[in-house]
Amino acid sequence: MDPAISTDPFDLAVIGGGINGAGIARDAAGRGLRVLLVERDDLASHTSSASTKLAHGGLRYLEQGHIGLVRQSLHEREVLLRTAPHLCRPLRFVMPQGHRPAWQLRVGLWLYDRLAGHSSLPASSATELALHAAGAPLQVQHTRAFIYSDAWVDDARLVIANAQDANARGATVLTRTACIRAERASDASHWQLSLQAAGSRPLPARCRALVNATGPWAARFLQDATPSPPRHRVRLVRGSHIVVPALFEHDHAYILQNPDGRIVFAIPWQGHYTMIGTTEAEHPDDPADARASALEVAYLCESVGRYFHRTPTPAEVVWSFAGVRPLLDDGTHNSSKVSREHLLDLDTGGHRNGAPLLTIWGGKLTTYRAIAAQAVGMLAPHLGSQAPDWTAHVALPGGDIPGGDTTTWLADLLHRHPSLPPRLLQRWARSYGSTCANLLDGVRSLADLGEEVLPGLHTRELDYLIDYEWARSAQDVLWRRSKLGLQFAPDGIEAAEARLDRWLLDRLDGDRR
Repeated sequence: MDPAISTDPFDLAVIGGGINGAGIARDAAGRGLRVLLVERDDLASHTSSASTKLAHGGLRYLEQGHIGLVRQSLHEREVLLRTAPHLCRPLRFVMPQGHRPAWQLRVGLWLYDRLAGHSSLPASSATELALHAAGAPLQVQHTRAFIYSDAWVDDARLVIANAQDANARGATVLTRTACIRAERASDASHWQLSLQAAGSRPLPARCRALVNATGPWAARFLQDATPSPPRHRVRLVRGSHIVVPALFEHDHAYILQNPDGRIVFAIPWQGHYTMIGTTEAEHPDDPADARASALEVAYLCESVGRYFHRTPTPAEVVWSFAGVRPLLDDGTHNSSKVSREHLLDLDTGGHRNGAPLLTIWGGKLTTYRAIAAQAVGMLAPHLGSQAPDWTAHVALPGGDIPGGDTTTWLADLLHRHPSLPPRLLQRWARSYGSTCANLLDGVRSLADLGEEVLPGLHTRELDYLIDYEWARSAQDVLWRRSKLGLQFAPDGIEAAEARLDRWLLDRLDGDRR
């Protein structure tokens, strides 16, 4: 899966294998450009696998006046629902009337619906909680609520899908490889890169244009690896989440208003859990070391406890995770109100026709495709490309499900494979979409899936993840490619990860021999 680096110059090298980097690589490869995507760790190993996992317009951004961002986000929500129906699904949100007056919420939701345009999702409405299933878990003083539509998305698998499509369209994808130096050639016509995989010697590569899509490390990459100092600043804001046993049985999520002005989501997750998030705390340390603090865990438990009959306790948390958002520093004191707008900074090194360096500052998960289209569009004139933006209407790998009807498609899948566990097929359908046909090719019985290395995880799937999804470690498999780690958390996860790491090491060593 790890190809040799071409000695010929790439048109574009993208540094950073998060959602923006993978999206840019996909867009550029689809326009016929020769693309190199470089990630020092695993794809989506940091911020892009630690989001609240929503494709949404950002209802609270209306209050801050970011109308354009909300409109664009709602448009991109529709694109995701259409092009990746296996990874992005509609989700209804219940907003109990809290500290804001009802008229304000009603006006905000009316505007939210209007900005969504011809949305495929139901419009917002008011409800009496005593008459709705969502009212049962809530304390009796919460009598009225508003219900509106947004969508859930598998953030890490969305990154993988973009990288897969980029690779299928000719891009070279290198994981666990750092770009340790990037310099313009003496005539400024191209970039000379020095790339280094763990335990290996640095290798050279050349490209005509360079993209810094390193997210929270954008400024550090410029400072440490290039001669171009950063021209903007980001605020590093940590968002932490917790996962607890399910607090409710229905399929709606909650958006809860807190006295401090923040909101917290409580989202049904993986069938047996509730995911609660997020916090917003300044993060002065290395983004790679982001962890949910004890204070943040307690805050999230207390936030839910203001609304639900039962307050979850820190002892009930089966998993917690945190990611660092790289928010463009606009001088706002309150981190909750820092804009989620992005900025694309194009630097040609003072040369009219110098090899361009494009740095992505800020942005949000939902708008990644639009950011990618804008980025490649800015670089296209420098690369002699006239190919148009194309990604809004082309399904991501696994997304070509007839009519986007995942329910009917899954029912047919279950019917065609009665010998396989329904729970496994359902997970594969949600994770791989139509590409699970590759996993099921020639499978007639459970035995055809090979050894069950861990419960629900067979060698057929592990081979696929290694060969086609760049998986190399238990963390890659159990937490980013799937969420199977939850079935072992918290007490048995170390043993499960150790067993799987041994299996992966043996498999990869066998490939090298």
